[in-house]
Amino acid sequence: MFLPQTARAVDQEPWKKPEPALVIDAYELNIVDWQEMLKNKRIAGFVSKASDGMPESFSCTGDHKGDSFAHCKTMWRKYAVSRELYQTRRMVARASGLLWGAYHLARPGNPIEQANHFLDYAEPAADELMVLDIEGIDPENFMSLADGEIFAQHIKTRTGRYPMLYTNHTTARHIAENRALYPILSRLPLWYARYKPGIRDVFPMGNWDSYALWQFSSGANCNKRRCPYRIGGTLPDIDVNVAPMDAARLKVEWAKGALLPEKPLPSDPAPAQPVPAIPTLDPPVVTLVAANGARPVCIGTRAALSQAALSPAELGVDGMTTSSIATRGPRIASR
Repeated sequence: MFLPQTARAVDQEPWKKPEPALVIDAYELNIVDWQEMLKNKRIAGFVSKASDGMPESFSCTGDHKGDSFAHCKTMWRKYAVSRELYQTRRMVARASGLLWGAYHLARPGNPIEQANHFLDYAEPAADELMVLDIEGIDPENFMSLADGEIFAQHIKTRTGRYPMLYTNHTTARHIAENRALYPILSRLPLWYARYKPGIRDVFPMGNWDSYALWQFSSGANCNKRRCPYRIGGTLPDIDVNVAPMDAARLKVEWAKGALLPEKPLPSDPAPAQPVPAIPTLDPPVVTLVAANGARPVCIGTRAALSQAALSPAELGVDGMTTSSIATRGPRIASR
């Protein structure tokens, strides 16, 4: 899914070209004028926020995580309204011919419960995209990557499909560089959030040869005066995404839920070869040659000769160092 593109146009402001499809994503507080927005025929899909972290307790009786009764009722109203808004947006989007998707904003907490919460909330159909949104690496504020692995696998177990992964460049790079630790996350199609005009030389990154979606415009880099791309019927805070393909191909790839091909891990560097030991040289050799030309009495060192407390005269030999032998070689030969 979403394999490398032959044209590098997907890397540099692809939204300025007419072919790549656009996808809108929104959360419950984004204002959308559907009639006006749908005038843009490049918009091929709409992804809505579904669940957020752990499921809330809305019974408002007994222990509900320390919330006051009034706060519990407020949360229930928010949940009821946001879920009704989700269902309404899905109905309008699908009736208008748009592809539909839902994302779960991953928080710290039990990943199995969060996966079940997402599926209960979104009730994804077989042709709808599912997305795991991990906003960063900090496990104090966002779901840990290890829990993300569990979340994604549980979605696969219950639905037969994997979700897409939404994250930023820093987190994506960390996952790619440590893909042996994250064999599922590193192979999920990547919804890449980066607010720059180009991403040339970013990919390939681990198992990712390209992005599945690129979130290039949001409230972070779009305002009333300047914006990479404006969508009619929305405010500057709406998130706009571009696909590396046209609408027809995007429809085919949209909800497959398959893992990307796994690339071989970089081979370990060859172990350093041991450095040969430098032989230790003995002290200069003293060759003791018989004065009468007979064979040597002994071969040793000057130190050994000193320890023997004997002089060359007492042994009847001449004592010479190797250096003196070199200079007096002819004399030795004559003897």
